Amino acid sequence: MSSHHVVREKQEPALIIANGEACSMELLGQLLEWSPTVIVLDGALDRVLPLGIKIDVILGDFDRKDPEAIRQSQYPVKVVHTPDQLYTDLEKAIQYLIGEEFPAANIIWATGRRADHTLVNFSILPKYADKISLKIIDDYSCIFPILPLPHKFVKWYRKDTIISLMPLGITTGITTRNLLYPLTDGTLHLGYRNGSSNTVLEDGEVLVEYSEGTMLIMECND
Repeated sequence: MSSHHVVREKQEPALIIANGEACSMELLGQLLEWSPTVIVLDGALDRVLPLGIKIDVILGDFDRKDPEAIRQSQYPVKVVHTPDQLYTDLEKAIQYLIGEEFPAANIIWATGRRADHTLVNFSILPKYADKISLKIIDDYSCIFPILPLPHKFVKWYRKDTIISLMPLGITTGITTRNLLYPLTDGTLHLGYRNGSSNTVLEDGEVLVEYSEGTMLIMECND
């Protein structure tokens, strides 16, 4: 696969390749075109290396791999050894990008395969929302958190776009505009009342705001 260095570093989101289900090559190629920095978690290396992608950073605990051998085979790749078991490798990649002052990152291969990993990957997005813009992207969805403060999201969409509002826990005081199933000072509770499979009513801006809690926006397609 050809070089992805099309734009200057930090002008566009970095790309993190996690260790879940692989996305289509079409989506991967699209994201690489606009990602001047590519980080691969060490658990995904065996699947990523045969793709011929130019990797900038390999990150992980390397409990089953030799980081120096990887450095030599992928020179001039940067190898970041992160043995701390308090955080997942994905979370450590996000922390690395924050430390390097990246403003945004797209995350792929973060869904599918192990369900526990998928849920954890979703749950950590809001933790860093005030420090870096994060999106988990696969072939069917784009998932991102509403900023902690203000609890407000506005974006233009085409009619019939599928929008799911997913609370992490309990989210209260929710008001929406331009969705087929509106909420006014409503409450969503994960596992009890979710906001999945709503749709955009008309071409135009969608508003989602709330008082307390944590909310993920999921832009979905079938």
